[in-house]
Amino acid sequence: MYKIQNLSVFTSFLGLWLNSYLSERNQIFLGFLLIFTFGILHGANDLVLISQLENRKKQNFLKILISYIIVVLISVLLFTNIPIVALILFILVSAYHFGEQHWEEIIKDGNKFIKKIFQFNYGLVILLLLFYFNKQEVIEIVFKITAFAITEITISIVFFIVLVLFLINTYIMYKNSASFKKIVIEQLFYLMLLCLIFKVSGLIWGFTIYFIFWHSIPSLNDQIRFLYGNYSFINFKKYFKSAFLYWIISLVGISLLYLISKDMIIFDALFFSFLASITFPHAIVILKMYKK
Repeated sequence: MYKIQNLSVFTSFLGLWLNSYLSERNQIFLGFLLIFTFGILHGANDLVLISQLENRKKQNFLKILISYIIVVLISVLLFTNIPIVALILFILVSAYHFGEQHWEEIIKDGNKFIKKIFQFNYGLVILLLLFYFNKQEVIEIVFKITAFAITEITISIVFFIVLVLFLINTYIMYKNSASFKKIVIEQLFYLMLLCLIFKVSGLIWGFTIYFIFWHSIPSLNDQIRFLYGNYSFINFKKYFKSAFLYWIISLVGISLLYLISKDMIIFDALFFSFLASITFPHAIVILKMYKK
């Protein structure tokens, strides 16, 4: 775990350095390239994970696939019919998913309910930090998705409320978990690093650095260890082989979104809607994995 976090720190500083040299256009290109590779890949093996979690036989794979597709279709219907509700759910589910992945293997003691609340609050702070430092881009994308106009003041108010709650939850965790006490300063440093990245980067580049190097790659590590017992290059190749078809299907779907979009803002909106549709079932699968 600590090797992965060291990699996350190193790549974050690399991302900061690249931010000074790459144009905004090149940042967006590289950002989407990383999201389309490691980002989409880390969620492409959900069906294999479900099969192992449920101890299902091969003949039941079709049932698993249909159930997964139904969840995705429900997500799409939500975004089509009540997009503001779907977007809020996406943010909340993503917040818990990000927080769970980051903290599940770090905090081993303390009250489980308090831990879950803290994980959710942490993930929400990460997302709102990103939104706070990129208000205008967020406002444009939200409007394209929902036709609902939010204001910079609204984003700021929500951010500071969540930040205060996070500080309170951090104090509660500090009092309830011995393992948390040992790493709280280190983790706050990581949070400040992300804060700096979000402040100096655009929305897509800032999101990419967090999503790939702080979430997707660590999640790949967790999934490979769960499926194959340990992380190694050989086991990574096994993971990639089993995920390859679903990864390609996802890339085809994203390519179609790009072809039907008229401009970059519309593509961003469609892309995040697509990301949300596959995040809902993925978050459920990973939740079950950590429980196992």
